[in-house]
Amino acid sequence: MGKSSQWQGGRLADDDAESDTESYESEPESDLEKAEYARREPVARFRSRDALSAYSSSSRETSGSHQHLLSTSPAKRKSTFYFYKIPPRVVRYMNWALLSTMIIIAICLIRASYTSSRQVEMGTVEKSAPKPPPWEAFPFLKRYHGGIRTLIPKNKNTPEYPHDQAVMQNISISKQEIKPVPTSVPYDPYPKNEAEYAKKHECFLDAAETIKVPRVHYYPGVVKGFPEAVMGSYEVLGLRDDICFDRFGRLGPYGYGYSVKRGGLGAGLNGDREGADELWKVPDSTTEVDYSSIEWVKVQAACASKNAALFNPVEKPGQNLFLDLKSDGQQASQENSLEPEPSLVVDDSIVGKRDESRIPAAGANETNIDPETAQKNVTLLPRTAILIRTWWDFHYTTEDVIYLRSLIAELSLLSGGEFTVHFLVHVRDDNVPIWADKKIYNRILENALPAEFRGMGSLWSERQMGLIYGGIQESFFRDLPVHGVYRSTFMPVQYFSHLHPEYDFVWNLEMDVRYTGHWYHFFDQIRKWTKAQPRKGLWERNGRFYIPSVHGSWEDFKQMVRVQTEMGTESPNNIWSGLKSSTGNSIPGSRTAQSKSDKSIWGPEPPPDVLTNQNDDQPPTTYEKDKYEWGVNEEADLITFNPLFDPDGTTWFFTEDITGYNTTSSLPPRRAAITTTSRLSKRLLTLMHRETVLKRHTMFSEMWPASVSLHHGLKAVYAPHPMYIDRDWPPSYLAAVMNGGRNGASGGARTSVYGGREHNFKGTTWFYDAG
Repeated sequence: MGKSSQWQGGRLADDDAESDTESYESEPESDLEKAEYARREPVARFRSRDALSAYSSSSRETSGSHQHLLSTSPAKRKSTFYFYKIPPRVVRYMNWALLSTMIIIAICLIRASYTSSRQVEMGTVEKSAPKPPPWEAFPFLKRYHGGIRTLIPKNKNTPEYPHDQAVMQNISISKQEIKPVPTSVPYDPYPKNEAEYAKKHECFLDAAETIKVPRVHYYPGVVKGFPEAVMGSYEVLGLRDDICFDRFGRLGPYGYGYSVKRGGLGAGLNGDREGADELWKVPDSTTEVDYSSIEWVKVQAACASKNAALFNPVEKPGQNLFLDLKSDGQQASQENSLEPEPSLVVDDSIVGKRDESRIPAAGANETNIDPETAQKNVTLLPRTAILIRTWWDFHYTTEDVIYLRSLIAELSLLSGGEFTVHFLVHVRDDNVPIWADKKIYNRILENALPAEFRGMGSLWSERQMGLIYGGIQESFFRDLPVHGVYRSTFMPVQYFSHLHPEYDFVWNLEMDVRYTGHWYHFFDQIRKWTKAQPRKGLWERNGRFYIPSVHGSWEDFKQMVRVQTEMGTESPNNIWSGLKSSTGNSIPGSRTAQSKSDKSIWGPEPPPDVLTNQNDDQPPTTYEKDKYEWGVNEEADLITFNPLFDPDGTTWFFTEDITGYNTTSSLPPRRAAITTTSRLSKRLLTLMHRETVLKRHTMFSEMWPASVSLHHGLKAVYAPHPMYIDRDWPPSYLAAVMNGGRNGASGGARTSVYGGREHNFKGTTWFYDAG
C-alpha cells in the first residue's frame, strides 16, 4: 500500500508517522487538567532516569515508579543576559509613534495621488522642459532683406538657399554693387486676348467714372542672394519669380504712404520713404486716391453690371427660409429643393456641375450687351465669390483695410467683375435673433463693418446653423459644439452657396491671409494649373509636399509618386502606419497594415452610408488604360494650399471628429487639409449641404470638403504654391520630415508631420502656427 496524505488540524499529516507519535506522546484526551503535564512528561522522565542511574542501582529508584505523576518539576530555563532592557512604557510610546508615522505617510500618499489626478484632469501638470527640436540648431538665412538697391536679374542670382554645400555660403554686398533706386513699373497681369470672350469694360471708383483704379507697381529683378522657395514652385504654377515688390509699390495704391487729409490711411509717413513719392510720378500711373468717400458696395455692383455679358447667367436666388417665408404658401422651386423625386437622378444643373462652354452671350443677360457681342458666340466666365471670414466685433487695423482694398480692386474691379468680395460675419452672441427681425439684422451688419465696406456682408450665428442643420448628433468633441465655427466652419458657406447659386465657385479666406504678390495673378494661375491636372495619380500627389531641390522637375515628382504608390517603400515610417484609430479596423478598399503598396484612388470612394444618386463622376476607363487624360481641362471642385493628407493612423487631433456616419465597423475614408483657406465649387458645396441636411453627416472643418470630394469622386487639387523657410534646413532632411508618413506621403502614419510634429512648420510662410 502506498502512503497517503490528508489534512488534519490545519497541517499536512502523514499516516505512517501518526501511529508512532500517538504511542509515545499522546495522552487521553478526556483528562484535560493533565494535558500540559502529559506533553512535558517524557522529557522530564528521561532526565530523572539519567540522574538516578549515577547514584543508585535499586530497581525501584531506577524505574521511577515510586514518583507521583504530578510531582515532576519542570526543567530549569537557561538564563539569558540582557545588556539593557527597555522599559515597557517606552516600548508603548515607540509603538504609538511608529503607528502615527505610518498613518501620516498613508494620508500624504492619498493626498498626493488626488492632487496629481486633478492636475492631469486640469492640464496643469508641470513637465520638464523638452529637448529643443533639431531645426532650432539650423542657422537663420540672411538674404531675405537685401533692399531694392541690390536688385539683379533673376538668371544672374545665386540664391542663398537651398544650396549644395555642407555649410551655408556667405553672400556679401560690396559698395560698388549698391545701385540707385530703380524705377518701378505698373503691374498688369490681366489677359489681353478678348477674341474668345465678350468685351470687358473698364471699371472706376466713382459713379462719374473719373477716378481710375490705381495699379500695383513692381521692380524687375530680385535681391542679390535672395533664397528660393523650398516647397512648391513658381515655375510649375506659372507665377512670376523675376520681379519683386516693396511696401510702397504694393500697398501705396490703397492709401499707404500718404496722410488722412489727402485720403490715405496715414501709415508709412515716418522712417525710410525711399521710392514713396516716385510711385505717383511713373507714366501711366494714377494720382493719390481719396478713399474717404469710396463706397465699395456700389463700385463693385456697378462693375459687375457693366460686364454682365462676360459671365454665366444669374440663377434664381435660393429661398431664405428665415427672412423670406411666404404667407401665400408658395413652395421653393425644384432647383432649390433638397428632396429629389423618387427614382430621380439629380441633374447636373442642381448640383452645380459646370464647364466653360460657348453659349450666345445674348442669352446670358438682357442688359449691358454690346451689339457686336450679341452676334457671336463667346466663352462665358464663371462667377466667383471671395468670402472674407470675420466676426461682428472684429477690430479692423490700418493694415486690414489695405488688405481688403487690394482684394476688391485687384480681383473685382480690374478683372471686370470676375470676382465678388463678400463678408461673412459671425455673430458670436447666440441670443441675438438675427434670423427673426430685419431691423436687428441690418443694425448689427451696419456696425460690424467699416463704413467703406458697409452693405457687403451677411450675418450668421451658431444657433442659426443649429436651426438650419438640425438633427445632427451632438458629441461635444473636445468640448466643442458640432455647429460651432471651429468644428463646422463650412456650414455658413454651404448655406451662403444655397442662397447665392449665381456663384460657380467660392473662395473661403480668413482675415489673416496675406499675399505679397498680385492677387489676380495668383488666383488666375492657380485656377489654370488645377484645371489642367489629370485625375490619374491626383490624390496621391495631393498627399505630398513638392520640394524641387529634392524631387526634381514636376514630371519627376509625378513618376516618383506613382512608384511609391504602386511598389511601396522601405521607409521605417511604414511600421507606424499600421497603428489605427480606436475603432481598430482598416477602411474597406484602402491600404492595410500588412500591405506594402497603396491602392490608387480612381473614382468615388464612398462609405456604406453615403448620400446616393448624386451623379458622382465615374472614370471613363480603367486606371491602367488611362493616359493621363481624364480630368484635363476640368475645373477643380476643391483647391487647397496644403496637402490633402490621410489622417488615418496619424496623431492629428481631429482625425476621429466624425458625426452621423456609421463607425461601428470602421471609420469612413477621409482626407484633410490644414487651414480652411480653399476654393470650393457650387457642386461641392451643394453636396456638402445635402449630406448635412438629408443624412446628418459632417466632419471637422479641415476634413469635411476633402472627404466629401473623395466620397463622390470630385476633382480635388492641392496647389503647390511657393513656401519659404527662415532657416538653413538640409533639403533632404526637410523632405523626410514633411513627407514623413506612409510611403513618402505626408499622412497615413504616426510619424506624420501633422499632429504632434507640427512644430516643424515654425518659420515657414504658410501655416496657421508658423510664427
